[in-house]
Amino acid sequence: MPGREPAFSPQKDSEKIFFPTTGSVLRHVAAIDIGTNSTHLLVASIDPVLHTFSVDLAEKSTTRLGERDPDSGALTGIAIDRVCETLGRFKDLAESHNVEQLVIAATSAVREAPNGRDFLNHIKEKIGLDVDLISGAEEARLIYLGVLSGMSFGERPHVLVDIGGGSTELILADGRDALALTSTRVGAVRLQSDFIKNEPLATSRLEFLKTFIQGSLEPAVDKICSRLRKGEKPIIVATSGTALAIGALAAFEDDESPLKLHGYKFSRQKLDQLISKLVKLTPDQRKKLPSISDRRAEIILPGALILQKIIHMMAVDELVLSERALREGLIFDWMLRKGLLKDRFAFQSSIRERTVFHQAQRFGVNRLRAERVARHSLSLYDNTFGTLHFDRGSGRELLWAAAMLHACGQHINLNAYHKHSWYLIRHGELLGYSNSEHLMVASIARYHRRSLPKKRHECWQILSTKEQRKLVSEMSLILRLATSIDRRPKPLVDSIGIEISSSEITFELKSETPRELSLEKWSLMNCSAILKEIYGLDMKVIID
Repeated sequence: MPGREPAFSPQKDSEKIFFPTTGSVLRHVAAIDIGTNSTHLLVASIDPVLHTFSVDLAEKSTTRLGERDPDSGALTGIAIDRVCETLGRFKDLAESHNVEQLVIAATSAVREAPNGRDFLNHIKEKIGLDVDLISGAEEARLIYLGVLSGMSFGERPHVLVDIGGGSTELILADGRDALALTSTRVGAVRLQSDFIKNEPLATSRLEFLKTFIQGSLEPAVDKICSRLRKGEKPIIVATSGTALAIGALAAFEDDESPLKLHGYKFSRQKLDQLISKLVKLTPDQRKKLPSISDRRAEIILPGALILQKIIHMMAVDELVLSERALREGLIFDWMLRKGLLKDRFAFQSSIRERTVFHQAQRFGVNRLRAERVARHSLSLYDNTFGTLHFDRGSGRELLWAAAMLHACGQHINLNAYHKHSWYLIRHGELLGYSNSEHLMVASIARYHRRSLPKKRHECWQILSTKEQRKLVSEMSLILRLATSIDRRPKPLVDSIGIEISSSEITFELKSETPRELSLEKWSLMNCSAILKEIYGLDMKVIID
């Protein structure tokens, strides 16, 4: 995800490939999606002049991570080994394509497992890969970006449906933004594991399953429908292995099968007819159907029932398939963060900024004051590299977000608001941030005042790596200094000058009314003991 150092060394000049038409240097990026049923790799070539990407390689391995321990819900050792073996192979493939970065996302199976974080740490230690654990809402946003990268939405609203192994994402979107992001804990693997023991299904069991699916989907469908204008009919776009497998069956029955499934349309009536056939078959019989793998034969029926229920609940007559989804969304999102997409995608490129502003407004943050603290924080960050921090850039955005939200807990309890700020940020929605980045933003806000991090603190324990804890320590100290300078409703400090020697750091507070800065000087000097303890530096404050 954004902000992460490249997983592999950037390619040398001799390895750069020039696109024959535009003459631009192609950039190579890889994305991996660790799903409930499968792990996918996508290697893409990005043209920075045309602002497009093409897929060089797509690989899939059925790793069945969702086959968790029935008692504890933990990921099993067998499933973990399957994923690790696959990731090692995918890493080798990506390196052979000279990718400059490998972006990896884990979804619902890892989100829900009690040993999910241990699994990600295991991947880091064994294979040397950083995996971002993304929330359901972030997964939905990335799916939207993936579909948008390969399909024109025009002016009509679209409802994107992604049926995974452990969850189903429903997204209401147009060509500018995702208008509603939902993630429901109902998926093809989950349903097959929990409810389908013998096939063909008895009529009573089938009706129960349909009722369960409808009950699970109702909150998401209601949210989507509430944001549609009266009389507005959306276009349903289905993506994921389940939808494509159903589409392949539908296309096989056409007089002229399409050359590719992307953009292929079929009716609700045809979907109903296919499900009527599938429900009468055993998995072994379904394996003999065209384009159905052995594993897909086991889970296609519950996945098809989810799709059927969504189509009926939305009262639409047709759906269109998209071959692009989460993996392409990871590539698309990377391009946005690198400034490689402009024009109509500019709105999406500001997703981090907009989601922070949304949370600040939601929690009643004084935005003007928060922006002052953020400005001071970034000034301190920019002028103290090599002394107060050694971050190469990834922490700057996290520091800004924490500065904007650090006071959000004040409306709950002024005395311990930093703890409440951590809780609100931790359990709020920060789109565009990976789970680890989200946790770091919350922890930076938590430690901007009062005690330094302690091992017993929950917010410290859930930071999974030493690197994350180091970054939080550095950024939270900078935020502590910035907040100490802003103590009044109306600002007095215009700018901050910094001089650093081997044993001392001097802050020069500049203002049009310097004689009134005694409070700011006193407040900043209260941080001197911490600076001495952590960095061995004496502090001096000058008022100008």
